Amino acid sequence: MSTAQVEVMFRSERDVDSWTARHERGEVPGRWPYGLDLLARPGLTVTRRSLPEPTRADRLRAMLRRSPRSSTGSTDIGIAWDENLARRMLVLAPHAAMHAGAIWLTDALAADPDSARVRSTLDVLRRMDSVFVNSRAQVEPLERALAGTGTRVSFFTFGVDADFFSAQPPADRPLVVSVGGDRDRDPATLFAALARVHEARPDVEIVVQSSSDVPPPAGVTKIPRLSHVELRSLYARASVVAVATRPNLHMSGLTVSLESMATARPVVLTRTPGVEDYVDDGGNARLVPTGAPESLADAVVELLDDPAEARALGRRARAQIEARLTSAHLVDNMAAAVGLG
Repeated sequence: MSTAQVEVMFRSERDVDSWTARHERGEVPGRWPYGLDLLARPGLTVTRRSLPEPTRADRLRAMLRRSPRSSTGSTDIGIAWDENLARRMLVLAPHAAMHAGAIWLTDALAADPDSARVRSTLDVLRRMDSVFVNSRAQVEPLERALAGTGTRVSFFTFGVDADFFSAQPPADRPLVVSVGGDRDRDPATLFAALARVHEARPDVEIVVQSSSDVPPPAGVTKIPRLSHVELRSLYARASVVAVATRPNLHMSGLTVSLESMATARPVVLTRTPGVEDYVDDGGNARLVPTGAPESLADAVVELLDDPAEARALGRRARAQIEARLTSAHLVDNMAAAVGLG
């Protein structure tokens, strides 16, 4: 029986060699980003490749060698984490079978399906054997957009490094934390909520890591960047972690939420499509409506005022991470989704 050869793609800007060395020093989660080195298993050789942004000449060469998708069962397999890497893989490192994740595309598709960027990205994904997502809400729009191409769409849950982000004892002093600033975060709602938290509990420290241009309200400290070690320490100091996003399909804020839950911290986040695969409201986190700073503030203050419930919520969150939302679970589910067993 032939051994399958799997090559995992990363952006050259990420410098995975450096990432691996930093992991050995305990500075970042996962030996490879997302723990994708864990794909290695009997009968499967897994390597990685770093891909730069293709040049115009690279793209022209790729057009000349354009070929149909291979038959099912190929042992030459390429995997790209997202749609941008899928483009680089298709141009610079094509494989007989190719699989890619999709993150931002579904929201861009809903906003402007005729944009050049959406159309070119769909052209790339139509060349993939399968596309995977970490939010169930993305499946139907992608299936509709890729209908008739033979590209399969699958969902599996995301996961985090539960050893790097280990369970921590309760915080010594009250601290509310929020982390992240991707395109679907909602800093206006977050800061309006945290202003209300500060008004209700002026004794509580509030720290937000964000690159947003929105100025923080009184009582809120904003910091632009954190290393993974600094982030882990901030989670460990937190009493509550708050995440506010705009409506989106790809579950903005998911990584921060799961890392916080792995640290055994109570999380309050906005309810967006797909969240039910990760959160049982009141069971392992608290959910509030999008664009509702009063609800977000109330949920945070309730947990600050009830430390016993906050601790219990954090313990239940950690248990859920260990049961089904670690990097190992992510990789096992990915292997099944792309036909690696």
